[in-house]
Amino acid sequence: MLQYLKRLTIEKPWLNKQKIIDHSNYKFVNFRTSKFYFLFALIHVLNVSSEEMIFGEEIIYPGIKITFEAAPKDIIYPIENYLAESNTDIHIEMLINWHKDSPEGSPVGGFIPYLNVTATIKNKNGDLITTQLTPHINITDNFHYAQNIKLPGDLSDMYDVSVKISPPSSNDLGIHFDWKEKYEYLLLEKVFNYQDLYFGDIALKSRR
Repeated sequence: MLQYLKRLTIEKPWLNKQKIIDHSNYKFVNFRTSKFYFLFALIHVLNVSSEEMIFGEEIIYPGIKITFEAAPKDIIYPIENYLAESNTDIHIEMLINWHKDSPEGSPVGGFIPYLNVTATIKNKNGDLITTQLTPHINITDNFHYAQNIKLPGDLSDMYDVSVKISPPSSNDLGIHFDWKEKYEYLLLEKVFNYQDLYFGDIALKSRR
Protein backbone atom coordinates (compact mmCIF):
# COMPACT_ATOMS: atom_id res chain seq x y z
CA MET A 1 0.00 0.00 0.00
CA LEU A 2 2.80 2.44 0.89
CA GLN A 3 4.48 1.78 -2.45
CA TYR A 4 1.22 2.64 -4.18
CA LEU A 5 0.99 5.92 -2.25
CA LYS A 6 4.59 6.77 -3.13
CA ARG A 7 3.83 6.19 -6.80
CA LEU A 8 0.81 8.48 -6.60
CA THR A 9 2.91 11.34 -5.25
CA ILE A 10 5.59 10.89 -7.90
CA GLU A 11 3.37 10.35 -10.95
CA LYS A 12 0.59 12.79 -9.96
CA PRO A 13 2.25 15.95 -8.58
CA TRP A 14 -1.12 17.71 -8.48
CA LEU A 15 -1.96 15.45 -5.51
CA ASN A 16 1.16 16.67 -3.71
CA LYS A 17 0.35 20.31 -2.94
CA GLN A 18 -0.53 20.13 0.76
CA LYS A 19 1.96 17.75 2.27
CA ILE A 20 5.65 17.57 3.07
CA ILE A 21 7.50 14.34 2.37
CA ASP A 22 10.61 13.15 4.14
CA HIS A 23 12.39 11.63 1.12
CA SER A 24 14.61 9.44 3.27
CA ASN A 25 11.71 7.15 4.07
CA TYR A 26 8.71 8.71 2.28
CA LYS A 27 6.96 9.23 5.60
CA PHE A 28 3.96 11.56 5.42
CA VAL A 29 4.35 14.55 7.69
CA ASN A 30 0.91 16.09 7.14
CA PHE A 31 -1.32 13.63 9.01
CA ARG A 32 -4.64 14.95 7.70
CA THR A 33 -3.49 14.75 4.10
CA SER A 34 -1.90 11.34 4.60
CA LYS A 35 -5.25 9.96 5.81
CA PHE A 36 -6.84 11.13 2.57
CA TYR A 37 -4.25 9.35 0.41
CA PHE A 38 -4.49 6.19 2.49
CA LEU A 39 -8.27 6.14 2.10
CA PHE A 40 -8.02 6.92 -1.63
CA ALA A 41 -5.56 4.08 -2.21
CA LEU A 42 -7.57 1.65 -0.06
CA ILE A 43 -10.75 2.36 -2.01
CA HIS A 44 -8.87 1.90 -5.28
CA VAL A 45 -7.41 -1.45 -4.24
CA LEU A 46 -10.71 -2.75 -2.89
CA ASN A 47 -12.51 -1.63 -6.03
CA VAL A 48 -10.05 -3.47 -8.29
CA SER A 49 -10.15 -6.68 -6.26
CA SER A 50 -13.96 -6.65 -6.02
CA GLU A 51 -14.24 -6.68 -9.81
CA GLU A 52 -13.08 -10.29 -10.08
CA MET A 53 -15.62 -13.11 -10.40
CA ILE A 54 -14.46 -16.17 -8.45
CA PHE A 55 -16.14 -19.25 -9.86
CA GLY A 56 -14.19 -21.98 -8.09
CA GLU A 57 -11.67 -22.83 -5.37
CA GLU A 58 -9.83 -26.12 -4.89
CA ILE A 59 -7.08 -27.46 -2.63
CA ILE A 60 -5.05 -30.37 -3.99
CA TYR A 61 -2.14 -32.50 -2.79
CA PRO A 62 0.40 -31.60 -1.46
CA GLY A 63 -1.14 -28.34 -0.22
CA ILE A 64 -1.79 -26.30 -3.36
CA LYS A 65 -4.67 -23.81 -3.46
CA ILE A 66 -6.25 -22.98 -6.82
CA THR A 67 -8.61 -20.02 -7.29
CA PHE A 68 -10.50 -19.79 -10.59
CA GLU A 69 -11.45 -16.26 -11.61
CA ALA A 70 -12.86 -14.20 -14.43
CA ALA A 71 -11.76 -10.57 -14.39
CA PRO A 72 -12.33 -7.50 -16.56
CA LYS A 73 -10.30 -7.34 -19.75
CA ASP A 74 -6.97 -5.55 -19.58
CA ILE A 75 -4.02 -4.36 -21.62
CA ILE A 76 -1.27 -6.99 -21.35
CA TYR A 77 2.33 -6.36 -22.37
CA PRO A 78 4.07 -6.98 -24.65
CA ILE A 79 0.92 -6.15 -26.60
CA GLU A 80 1.98 -8.13 -29.69
CA ASN A 81 1.84 -11.38 -27.68
CA TYR A 82 -1.66 -11.03 -26.22
CA LEU A 83 -5.20 -10.43 -27.40
CA ALA A 84 -5.92 -6.71 -27.57
CA GLU A 85 -8.16 -5.27 -24.88
CA SER A 86 -10.55 -4.04 -27.57
CA ASN A 87 -11.01 -7.60 -28.85
CA THR A 88 -11.32 -9.18 -25.39
CA ASP A 89 -14.45 -10.10 -23.44
CA ILE A 90 -12.91 -11.35 -20.18
CA HIS A 91 -9.53 -11.96 -18.61
CA ILE A 92 -9.56 -15.52 -17.24
CA GLU A 93 -7.20 -16.21 -14.32
CA MET A 94 -5.98 -19.09 -12.18
CA LEU A 95 -4.24 -18.26 -8.90
CA ILE A 96 -2.15 -21.31 -8.04
CA ASN A 97 -0.33 -20.87 -4.74
CA TRP A 98 0.94 -22.74 -1.72
CA HIS A 99 -1.77 -23.23 0.91
CA LYS A 100 -1.20 -22.90 4.66
CA ASP A 101 -1.03 -26.71 4.87
CA SER A 102 1.68 -26.96 2.22
CA PRO A 103 4.98 -28.85 2.72
CA GLU A 104 7.55 -27.48 5.15
CA GLY A 105 9.61 -24.72 3.60
CA SER A 106 6.91 -23.70 1.10
CA PRO A 107 6.06 -19.98 1.31
CA VAL A 108 2.34 -19.67 2.09
CA GLY A 109 0.73 -17.82 -0.79
CA GLY A 110 3.78 -18.34 -2.98
CA PHE A 111 3.23 -18.77 -6.72
CA ILE A 112 3.81 -22.24 -8.17
CA PRO A 113 5.58 -21.87 -11.54
CA TYR A 114 6.14 -24.02 -14.63
CA LEU A 115 2.65 -25.55 -14.67
CA ASN A 116 0.76 -26.20 -17.89
CA VAL A 117 -2.70 -24.67 -17.60
CA THR A 118 -5.37 -24.81 -20.32
CA ALA A 119 -8.98 -23.69 -20.20
CA THR A 120 -11.82 -24.74 -22.50
CA ILE A 121 -14.87 -22.48 -22.51
CA LYS A 122 -18.05 -23.72 -24.18
CA ASN A 123 -21.59 -22.36 -24.48
CA LYS A 124 -24.77 -24.44 -24.65
CA ASN A 125 -24.68 -24.43 -28.46
CA GLY A 126 -21.35 -26.25 -28.43
CA ASP A 127 -19.29 -23.25 -29.53
CA LEU A 128 -15.97 -23.41 -27.73
CA ILE A 129 -12.44 -22.11 -27.44
CA THR A 130 -9.39 -23.64 -25.78
CA THR A 131 -6.58 -21.40 -24.60
CA GLN A 132 -3.33 -21.85 -22.71
CA LEU A 133 -2.97 -19.69 -19.62
CA THR A 134 0.50 -18.24 -19.19
CA PRO A 135 2.21 -16.52 -16.24
CA HIS A 136 1.10 -12.92 -15.71
CA ILE A 137 1.87 -10.38 -12.99
CA ASN A 138 -0.12 -7.45 -11.62
CA ILE A 139 -0.33 -5.49 -8.38
CA THR A 140 -3.40 -7.12 -6.82
CA ASP A 141 -2.69 -10.82 -7.51
CA ASN A 142 1.05 -10.76 -8.18
CA PHE A 143 2.06 -13.85 -10.23
CA HIS A 144 -0.82 -15.89 -11.68
CA TYR A 145 -1.81 -17.81 -14.81
CA ALA A 146 -4.12 -15.91 -17.16
CA GLN A 147 -5.19 -14.94 -20.65
CA ASN A 148 -7.34 -12.36 -22.39
CA ILE A 149 -10.09 -14.21 -24.26
CA LYS A 150 -12.93 -13.61 -26.67
CA LEU A 151 -15.93 -15.69 -25.66
CA PRO A 152 -17.04 -18.16 -28.36
CA GLY A 153 -20.67 -16.98 -28.14
CA ASP A 154 -22.72 -14.04 -26.91
CA LEU A 155 -22.23 -12.25 -23.60
CA SER A 156 -25.74 -13.36 -22.63
CA ASP A 157 -24.85 -17.07 -23.01
CA MET A 158 -24.25 -19.46 -20.15
CA TYR A 159 -20.85 -21.16 -20.28
CA ASP A 160 -19.17 -24.31 -19.05
CA VAL A 161 -15.47 -24.09 -18.20
CA SER A 162 -13.03 -26.98 -18.04
CA VAL A 163 -9.54 -26.31 -16.72
CA LYS A 164 -6.69 -28.79 -17.04
CA ILE A 165 -3.63 -28.30 -14.85
CA SER A 166 -0.60 -30.46 -15.63
CA PRO A 167 2.76 -30.73 -13.87
CA PRO A 168 5.92 -29.24 -15.36
CA SER A 169 7.82 -31.31 -17.88
CA SER A 170 10.97 -33.08 -16.73
CA ASN A 171 12.97 -30.48 -18.66
CA ASP A 172 11.40 -27.60 -16.73
CA LEU A 173 11.62 -28.86 -13.14
CA GLY A 174 14.15 -30.99 -11.30
CA ILE A 175 12.91 -32.74 -8.15
CA HIS A 176 15.38 -33.25 -5.32
CA PHE A 177 15.78 -36.59 -3.54
CA ASP A 178 14.17 -35.37 -0.30
CA TRP A 179 11.06 -34.09 -2.06
CA LYS A 180 10.80 -37.27 -4.16
CA GLU A 181 11.06 -39.44 -1.05
CA LYS A 182 8.42 -37.54 0.93
CA TYR A 183 5.97 -36.20 -1.69
CA GLU A 184 6.94 -38.10 -4.87
CA TYR A 185 5.79 -35.35 -7.26
CA LEU A 186 4.79 -31.68 -7.39
CA LEU A 187 1.24 -32.45 -8.48
CA LEU A 188 -0.70 -34.85 -10.67
CA GLU A 189 -2.68 -33.74 -13.71
CA LYS A 190 -6.12 -32.51 -12.68
CA VAL A 191 -9.20 -31.42 -14.61
CA PHE A 192 -11.77 -29.12 -12.99
CA ASN A 193 -15.22 -28.53 -14.50
CA TYR A 194 -17.63 -25.69 -13.76
CA GLN A 195 -21.07 -25.36 -15.35
CA ASP A 196 -23.59 -22.63 -16.05
CA LEU A 197 -21.35 -19.62 -15.61
CA TYR A 198 -22.56 -16.18 -16.67
CA PHE A 199 -19.77 -13.80 -17.73
CA GLY A 200 -21.95 -10.96 -19.03
CA ASP A 201 -21.55 -8.70 -16.00
CA ILE A 202 -17.78 -9.05 -15.69
CA ALA A 203 -17.36 -8.59 -19.46
CA LEU A 204 -19.00 -5.16 -19.26
CA LYS A 205 -16.77 -3.91 -16.46
CA SER A 206 -13.64 -1.84 -17.01
CA ARG A 207 -10.41 -1.54 -15.05
CA ARG A 208 -9.95 2.12 -15.92
